[in-house]
Amino acid sequence: MKLPEDLREFIGLLTSHEVEFLVMGGHAVAFHGYPRFTGDIDFFVNPKPENARRVAACLRAFGFHDAAAIEVELAQPGKLVQLGVPPFRIDLLTSVSGLSFEEAARESIPGQIDGLPARFPSKQALLANKRASGRSKDLLDVEELEKR
Repeated sequence: MKLPEDLREFIGLLTSHEVEFLVMGGHAVAFHGYPRFTGDIDFFVNPKPENARRVAACLRAFGFHDAAAIEVELAQPGKLVQLGVPPFRIDLLTSVSGLSFEEAARESIPGQIDGLPARFPSKQALLANKRASGRSKDLLDVEELEKR
């Protein structure tokens, strides 16, 4: 999937700042063989304080000025920070349904998104997340992913 240049830059900054993250949501679904439209890119970030500091440094380098407030949010589980607007919105999540970051990271798979290195949840972890969320679009993803 071709990403706009600013999203490519953001992913590069996540990597260069050594942020612990996984690509989730529609982009992870596409990685596992079911490409579909998505209005955002979801990054599941480890909610540990040192990782939140790295995310804040990444955001500052990206030109975001209120990174300190976001750092506080991202150091806590159960938080969602949204940057931008669909279809290129960036969602930073510190929790996802059905998985801890440690579980998802332990089973994660290296891959690429538009030629950039990234890690994705295993298919089993993604399915567990989608089932646990229970949203109709997520259950459709489960149905399609189970065919592949």
